Amino acid sequence: MEKDLKEKLIRRGGDDQQQQGEEEEEETLVKKILVEQKKLWVVAGPGIFTRFSTFGLTVISQAFIGHIGATELAAYALIGTVVLRFANGVILGMASALETLCGQAYGAKQYNMLGIYLQRSWIIVLSTAVCLIPLFIFAEPILTLLGQDPSIASTSRTISLWFIPLIFSYAFSFTFQMYLQAQSKNIVIAYLAALSLSLHVLLSWLLAFKLQLGLAGVMSSMILAAWIPIFGQMAFVFCGGCPLTWTRFSTRAFEDLWPVLRLSLSSGAMLCLELWYNTILVLLTGNMKNAQTAIDALSICININGWEMMISLGFLAAASVRVSNELGRGSAKAAKFSVKVVATTSLTLGVILFVVFLVVRERIAYLFTKETDVVEAVGDLSPLLAFSILMNSVQPVLSGVAVGAGWQSVVAYVNVACYYLIGIPLGVLLGFLIGYQVKGIWIGMMLGTAVQTVVLMIITWRTDWDKQVNMALARVNKWFIRPAAASEEDPNGITAVS
Repeated sequence: MEKDLKEKLIRRGGDDQQQQGEEEEEETLVKKILVEQKKLWVVAGPGIFTRFSTFGLTVISQAFIGHIGATELAAYALIGTVVLRFANGVILGMASALETLCGQAYGAKQYNMLGIYLQRSWIIVLSTAVCLIPLFIFAEPILTLLGQDPSIASTSRTISLWFIPLIFSYAFSFTFQMYLQAQSKNIVIAYLAALSLSLHVLLSWLLAFKLQLGLAGVMSSMILAAWIPIFGQMAFVFCGGCPLTWTRFSTRAFEDLWPVLRLSLSSGAMLCLELWYNTILVLLTGNMKNAQTAIDALSICININGWEMMISLGFLAAASVRVSNELGRGSAKAAKFSVKVVATTSLTLGVILFVVFLVVRERIAYLFTKETDVVEAVGDLSPLLAFSILMNSVQPVLSGVAVGAGWQSVVAYVNVACYYLIGIPLGVLLGFLIGYQVKGIWIGMMLGTAVQTVVLMIITWRTDWDKQVNMALARVNKWFIRPAAASEEDPNGITAVS
């Protein structure tokens, strides 16, 4: 009996130890999640607010222009959704290589390289912006050639010229944002974006309605609001806000441009193919009957979707920074864990917003227009809008993982196959041949996005993260330039590693 009692006590002790061990593991997991969440939101929080505010400039402008006239609204929507989105996609794509390079270099503690990468990116992205100017100058014949309504295309001619200063502001805005968020210092961008957004609302109301400058007043306000944060970011970086990563302008920025350009082209192809996807949706809609109402309603839905997309892009940035930092640091396990945390967090918010937009439906359209037929059309499209928002909560995070790891070229091929060989053909089939009109086009394109999301999930799940660490370290070491004391031969104080 004594023996049985001893055995029971031993078993109970063993069970208690096992239970204690499980509790400690749970506590450790919870602690790891909380630590990762803190690192995530340091980047994602300011990133979401900044993108929200930046995108808000164009949406607020659209809201004011919508109260000026229906034709002006359709023309602005066409330029904003087709021409500007095209240019935005090119510039953002070319700039996103900086996200990979800065994130991995910062993780590897090669701090001096971030400033050089930033300057190299300016050379590439500003050159790209110059090449895009003809798109805005010749917007009217381009849109007419694409089959858009002649009256809307004619009005868009004037509007398109106002967007030229905006694309150059994007060249600085995107690069500064990626440079600062790699160091988790993008809170300053959020403060400047809040100031910019507030000024835009006030100036648009003052110039467009009180001074009765109409369209010119709204567009002038938007340009001013876009450039104010850039001057603030320049002052922050150049005046000591980033002492480890920015020292001075360097002639080294003009060296090794080809490898950076090649990565920029891969990044550009990846992101452009995603951002242009909705542009195809608007272009197809412009060829339907009652195109003005259809474009107005669809552009409102796309802009609402764009607002929510800014949240997802904040998580894209956070996923990119966390993955690139951990790969640069040499920690495959931490990189994998960060992917799980950011994906779960983004999906949770996506579900909440999915329910909200199902409830709100067409009522939100009154922020943009007074036209009853447009409001009704928005209400009809609102279920598709809600599902698009839900899908947005997963797909951009996976794209962020790809940017952080440097898989841009692989994802570009996936985007071509899923978007342009599956989504658009299905949209044309459902919209035109079967007769579901705008709904059919949107459903088809959503199916393309769903396939792309599944493919990216499989790629991410099957990734060998140890191999990714080796690839990241090889990249940062290949382009590393060792800081050295300034001399007459090297006035920039930088010497290349032999």
